[in-house]
Amino acid sequence: MKTKVLMVCLGNICRSPLAEGILKSMVDPNKVLVDSAGTAGYHVGNPPDNRSIIVARKYGIDISAQQCRKFSEIDFLEFDHIYAMDRSNLSNIMKLAQTEKEAEKVRLLLDEVDLGLKEVPDPYYGGDDGFEKVYQLIEKACLSIAEKLN
Repeated sequence: MKTKVLMVCLGNICRSPLAEGILKSMVDPNKVLVDSAGTAGYHVGNPPDNRSIIVARKYGIDISAQQCRKFSEIDFLEFDHIYAMDRSNLSNIMKLAQTEKEAEKVRLLLDEVDLGLKEVPDPYYGGDDGFEKVYQLIEKACLSIAEKLN
């Protein structure tokens, strides 16, 4: 049986698509399924932000075929681990949890590493360098997760 991991940010166009692509590149697809979602439905059906696509491509990861979707209560049943990019999204996810078991699946992505940060900043309104910084943070957390899952 596959372990299922869900990465969650606000719109599912910047951080969580990067996290999905990065973790997928590090794990055995026969053992681990990785997906992403947003707590808001602003971009449902759209591809990731072009700046996320470009920074991922720089590291040999293609996220261009991903489609944005909204997080739903069903995700608690479908996934074993749910990682939020920041406290706001963590709070929005936790509001939907119906049981303690569901709530226990959820944590901040950067809780997986000791970087002195707890939240992956949203690069959407910043420059291109913000996407590079976010990539580096997410990659470190995904390395830690991949070690546990492989």
